[in-house]
Amino acid sequence: MDSGGLELALVFLLAAVLAVPLFKRFGLGAVLAYLATGVLLGPHGLALVRDPERVLAASEIGVVMLLFVIGLELSLPRLKVMRKPIFLVGGLQVLVCGAALGGLSLLGGLGWKAALVVGLGLALSSTAVGLQLLAERKELATEHGRLAFAILLFQDLAAIPLLAAIPLLGKAKTAGLEGSEVLRAVLLIAALVVGGRYLLRHLFRAIARTDLPEVFTGAALLVVLGSAWLMQLAGLSAGLGAFLAGVLLAESEYRHEMEAQIKPFEGLLLGLFFMAVGMGIDVQRITAEPLLIAGGVAVLLAVKGALLFALGLRPGRLDARGAWLLAGVLALGGEFAFVVFGEAARAKLLDGATGDRLTAIVGLSMALTPLLLMLASKLLPDKPSDVPREFDTIPEDRHPQVLVAGFGRFGQIVARLLRAQGVPFIAIDPDIEQVNLSRQIGTDQIYYGDPTRLALLRSAGAARIKVFVVAINGVEASLRMVRLVRKHYPQARVFARARDRRHAWQLVDLGAEALRETFCSSLEIGREVLVALGMERAQAEDRARRFREWDESLLEQQRLLQDDEDALLQATRDARRELDGLFEADASEAAAARPAAE
Repeated sequence: MDSGGLELALVFLLAAVLAVPLFKRFGLGAVLAYLATGVLLGPHGLALVRDPERVLAASEIGVVMLLFVIGLELSLPRLKVMRKPIFLVGGLQVLVCGAALGGLSLLGGLGWKAALVVGLGLALSSTAVGLQLLAERKELATEHGRLAFAILLFQDLAAIPLLAAIPLLGKAKTAGLEGSEVLRAVLLIAALVVGGRYLLRHLFRAIARTDLPEVFTGAALLVVLGSAWLMQLAGLSAGLGAFLAGVLLAESEYRHEMEAQIKPFEGLLLGLFFMAVGMGIDVQRITAEPLLIAGGVAVLLAVKGALLFALGLRPGRLDARGAWLLAGVLALGGEFAFVVFGEAARAKLLDGATGDRLTAIVGLSMALTPLLLMLASKLLPDKPSDVPREFDTIPEDRHPQVLVAGFGRFGQIVARLLRAQGVPFIAIDPDIEQVNLSRQIGTDQIYYGDPTRLALLRSAGAARIKVFVVAINGVEASLRMVRLVRKHYPQARVFARARDRRHAWQLVDLGAEALRETFCSSLEIGREVLVALGMERAQAEDRARRFREWDESLLEQQRLLQDDEDALLQATRDARRELDGLFEADASEAAAARPAAE
């Protein structure tokens, strides 16, 4: 297809809309759908796209955005805690797998320089496919998911010196690295760190005050693409720059709002990236040398999978099931291999036919991984769930199980009680001034954003929330959020602040447990007034309790009649007469008891 970008975009979108639901229906996952679609559309299929290289270059922004979102999930302290799995397990994986696959390449007839490049290139796994599969299966937070991420992060770091060493191995004239280039790289990294740590918060604070979502979206995209561009200027990985920017902003109050803004772009561009990878799979080469290519894929998956399984057990400290799942996620080749083999061909380390074979092997391994991982999950039994404790509101990973939407006077009191009990929670408020003030006084669990948006709730981990506290001030906004939560998270309980009786009826109809914002405090004041007038405290407390029970019963009766205005008015008039006689029996008993006492 040589037509314009609009036609090309329509083809990609149509293919994704048709293929992904079909593959998901058969349990095959979105990644395999995108790869198969790419093969079909590419130059070796229907040839609707004849130049996949341009598509691949443009779609790599999706990988950049994925790494930024992953960075937002990590903070600098957490990254420091992960240094052992990153550098120890990740370093061993690259060295051991690179040595084993390089040795096999040497036995296959390649020279030692070419075998070294091939071995290390095949040792790298696909960050995009691996993380996407873990996210689809909700396994990023598991032990093998965290270890897989650590290994992938080290691989991204290791790819940089590998790409720099290829011209040296090929004896290219431009292989030297000048001191000025090193200095420029250091200065640009320092600029990114300082900007992400100190300047960006002030920028986002000013943008949040404008209350224009499109401007915030533009700022989030600017941060992602700008950090990637800075690292490219430094001669480093664009994805590494975006990841570093995400880590630096992970502790900010804008974390969840930025993730919600970036997610839609990330998903579309990542799907385009997988399509581009599928277009690069040389079907003609596979059909011309089926046994050789199939053998190469089998050797890659077997050797790399066995070594990853061993590393997962020791030093990764996973159980056998976790080690197998780790191997299943990372045994494939990676997108960096395409770049590595391309550079090696330009440096005359690999001939064209060998490069095509290796590219086909890596592409096929990426296509087979979702199927193999699905098979492994069915064959491996799930770990038995732990018996919950009597009071088990604090999970082992400390992930919040309570979400407070709205952090005004009402929400703050709920949050303070939870904090006093040591119960982790997350609070979201659309008022940036309230967020800044709360953070200044030490409430780090509060984030900026609109809690009535599903994307923001997903970013905040709403799928793992057990209790939602809807303390939003606006009636329509609170009803909108309750509808959203009841639709997408029906397993959770919802406690909602009600402004008045009619608001409470609407909340109960939606499935929330409504608490009128002034009812309890007014009832307490009424009780104290009775005590001040001379009533015994025990009697005043009993009267307040009985009045509360009566009023809550009346509230339910009125709710059932809210659509019939005449019946509702009549019930209200009857309730007023009933209220007048609510404590008449008590007064009669007290009057009869007075003469006897005298």
